[in-house]
Amino acid sequence: MGKRNGEMNKKDSQVMISAIDTERFGATIARALVSSSDTLHEAIRFCEENQVAMLIARCPVDETQTAQDMEEEEFRIMDTLVYYSSNLKGMFPPDVIEDIEIRLMRDGEEQQVQDVAGRAFRGYYGHYHADRKLEKKKCDEGYVSWATRSSCERDDDHDVLVAVSEGTIVGFATMRLNNSVEGEGVIFGVDLEYQGKGIYKSFIIKGMEWCKKAGADRMIVSTQINNIAVQKVWSRVGFEPTRAYYTFHRWFEG
Repeated sequence: MGKRNGEMNKKDSQVMISAIDTERFGATIARALVSSSDTLHEAIRFCEENQVAMLIARCPVDETQTAQDMEEEEFRIMDTLVYYSSNLKGMFPPDVIEDIEIRLMRDGEEQQVQDVAGRAFRGYYGHYHADRKLEKKKCDEGYVSWATRSSCERDDDHDVLVAVSEGTIVGFATMRLNNSVEGEGVIFGVDLEYQGKGIYKSFIIKGMEWCKKAGADRMIVSTQINNIAVQKVWSRVGFEPTRAYYTFHRWFEG
């Protein structure tokens, strides 16, 4: 499953309290994009001034010195997030999946999407699970709530694709228009017994069609670097790697 985090589109110097993470884990948690020594120290100062318990910070992988500075400041690496991009101006690969319909989500199907997310992301190893101090059940809940919010916040720039088998939703893919030229596949989930049947590939192709219809010139997706299976799918349908970020956590209190 590929996932994307909107923090990468914000200004480098921005650091903020994450209300969702704070509520879920019961401790004040902040997020930041750190790309220099200055932004690193600004983020640390913000956390100290706002009594932040833990900071989730992403650093571009080509900022080696900054990453090393973060290690010296007691940050610990949790994962590496890779981004791929596809040009939408050419022809799309054919979608050859059979017996399963891929369509837009309809009102009243939110609970089905939430149920699929609960099963698909149980134990999914992202930066939350990599942190030994975070409760694993609540880490699972993070992805479920992410999918739930996406299914409830559909508008002209946000929508959800679903895979339907015999009238039941067995997978979902949340889509977002980031700006006038870029669309994104945000979070994907396929029910366990339906994995390996080509549904994920179909979601990517239909997602490309959704982005192009929305007026975008490209579509981006992201995942952990060790999630090789989805990167193979992306490569086979014309996506190319574009950038990557280290994800660090730093705890400011026990």
